[in-house]
Amino acid sequence: MRTTFLKTLKELAERDDRVMLLTGDLGYTVVEPFAEAFPDRFVNVGVAEQNMVGLATGLAEAGFLPFVYSIITFAVLRPYEFIRNGPVLHRLPVRIVGVGGGIEYGHAGPTHHGLEDIAVTRALPGLQIVAPADYEQSRSALQATWNHPGPIFYRLGKNDRDTIPGLDGRFEIGRATQVRDGEDLLMVVMGSVALQATEAAEQLSEEGFSVAVVIVASFHPEPVDDLAAALSGYRHVLSIEAHTRDGGVGSLVAEVIAEHGLSCRLVRCAIDATPDGLSGSEGFLRHKYGLSSDGLAATARQVLTSSKAPASPKLSTNSTPGTDA
Repeated sequence: MRTTFLKTLKELAERDDRVMLLTGDLGYTVVEPFAEAFPDRFVNVGVAEQNMVGLATGLAEAGFLPFVYSIITFAVLRPYEFIRNGPVLHRLPVRIVGVGGGIEYGHAGPTHHGLEDIAVTRALPGLQIVAPADYEQSRSALQATWNHPGPIFYRLGKNDRDTIPGLDGRFEIGRATQVRDGEDLLMVVMGSVALQATEAAEQLSEEGFSVAVVIVASFHPEPVDDLAAALSGYRHVLSIEAHTRDGGVGSLVAEVIAEHGLSCRLVRCAIDATPDGLSGSEGFLRHKYGLSSDGLAATARQVLTSSKAPASPKLSTNSTPGTDA
């Protein structure tokens, strides 16, 4: 996703000399094509992410379109106050590009896991948020938003190989995208874990369950009308995200249910545990937190076959968290 995004950014820079790229001393093998093509519009600020956002704010004030690139925790959490007080309060077109959404930097440990970013950025009115589900959608999302007059946060994954069946790169600002129809249960998904969600839905279909999948890739504006329409047709809903349970797409779905007086039951599949120091590959951690295709299918199966809310088990290597909103 990040490679496709930066390739698309390079194409945009060929058309518009306002486009700049700043990085906090990372992104090697990904940022070089841009740096080589536009050496006067590429800045490596070093390990100084707060200064990077401050510099980007000044560049935006001067008429440029600066994109600042780093791992999500360093792109969003470390300079959070600078994002708030700079591009957000001054309504400037700074683009925060955070890579490694969720647990994609698995072996690097919890300091590098992007688990709170949507929660904190949703708290900033005026900051548009884009969270593509695959690399094709990252391209169309950038093409649709790059010239937006205000600040944007792009939440990117690293996977440039897999695509979400039925998505076909579709993206509209403020809209949700349905990629699979079904009657028994609705999955509402954010980010690259959508691949595991669609695999779980296919697995359940082989067992006779009919599961729909809707992808949310746009926040601020949020797809409230699309979600309300989709949710109104289901008794059972799973929200799925590689993010903390609170503040992300699960919270958005809960808000829509509450504010529209809907009667569906929501189970939020997310990461709701204090880091325990155990690290590993992304696949290992998805299994640990119940976000693998098998784990999601198990949670959905439990919801569909039980009239009672599933328990919230203590997270373990075999856990499948499902927590009622």
